[in-house]
Amino acid sequence: MAGISMRGTTICCVRKNSEVAIGGDGQVTLGDTVVKHGGRKVRSIRNGAILTGFAGSTADAMNLFERFEAKLDEHGGSLMRAAVGLAKEWRTDKYLRQLEAMMIVADADNTLIISGNGDVLEPDDGVAAIGSGGAYAKAAATALVHHSELKASDIAREAMLIAANICIYTNSNITIKSIPEENQA
Repeated sequence: MAGISMRGTTICCVRKNSEVAIGGDGQVTLGDTVVKHGGRKVRSIRNGAILTGFAGSTADAMNLFERFEAKLDEHGGSLMRAAVGLAKEWRTDKYLRQLEAMMIVADADNTLIISGNGDVLEPDDGVAAIGSGGAYAKAAATALVHHSELKASDIAREAMLIAANICIYTNSNITIKSIPEENQA
């Protein structure tokens, strides 16, 4: 996405068998300075039925998160309809177009990347990643999905740790949420 600085965040979502998991690192930066090591960029909403993760400017991401929840209310909890509604509003609204963030949202059936360009993308292989270390996390998760017996939450954690070892804007303070939710840190 043009103009978006994705430094300071990696989010990775993995779907395998009957589980979907999303992981995010905890590093928050201001310019080139780390200001927080334990930020929470991954959330479980709707009584654990929907997972969200964001990359980009924290204030912008919080704004989008709130708007996404409102879209879920507006569309009766339908993830796909809420995502499309948010993307449409994001692309056409003069104020929202200035926001510098991206989101991954997932439920039991769908994984979606939402961008300010109006994109709602559903990955073919059940793996999605965004942010500064997104390419590293996606590559690692894709390999683990196809060549390991690990469950989705373990793959998301391992992929995030690999990204943290490569990307200087990603740390190893990982938060994982999953559906079905298991006692994840």
